[in-house]
Amino acid sequence: MEKGNARCIYDAVSSNAAILYFVGAVTIVIIRVVFVMYRSSKPPRPKSPRPLCTLIVLGSGGHTAEMMNLLSVLQEDRFKPRFYIAAATDNMSLQKARVFEDSLVHKAGSEAVGTAQFMQIYRSREVGQSYVTSVATTLIAIAHGLWLMIKIRPEVILCNGPGTCIPICAIAFFFKVLGIRWSSIFYVESIARVKRLSLSGLLLYKLHMADQLFVQWPQLKSKYPRAHYVGRLM
Repeated sequence: MEKGNARCIYDAVSSNAAILYFVGAVTIVIIRVVFVMYRSSKPPRPKSPRPLCTLIVLGSGGHTAEMMNLLSVLQEDRFKPRFYIAAATDNMSLQKARVFEDSLVHKAGSEAVGTAQFMQIYRSREVGQSYVTSVATTLIAIAHGLWLMIKIRPEVILCNGPGTCIPICAIAFFFKVLGIRWSSIFYVESIARVKRLSLSGLLLYKLHMADQLFVQWPQLKSKYPRAHYVGRLM
């Protein structure tokens, strides 16, 4: 009888200890997530003027055109090496990026050679693809995005709307929480978004994943107070 009681007490203590460990681990994770969300909403801390490894997420059509306009006003010597990522089926966007980088080479000479690389990432879901099969392709896209993030280890991520940026930004946020790498995420909403954010912008805004989120229309600033109004870039 005594052995039975002792066994019950031991099981109860072990169970309570396991629950305490679990609750403690969850609490630490929540605190870390809240800290990352809080820190991401603050202005970037001034750093040394050394070049920053930059990941640029491209989208089809107008997204890439807007990104090229944005890059044309950035200090190319400040943001390098540059890594361009587009969806696996989007060769046009990478071609535009190559043309842009070639123009920098012609302007700056040999100093700009070798500062840009061009990559593709699997799409989470193709247009018209069923939601059932998109589960598998989404997992593949996340795994591919994780591999690219580990390989590139960007300090800055620039994106402006394509759904391709969501896995990349989610992985970057996960790395922040784990303390692996702090990649500053800068999201510029498309000029086509006048009254509401795109789905990508809304996710990054609501989940506090973007360090800075910029809009090009004042009414969006009124609707989303944490966004930064920068006027029209095009």
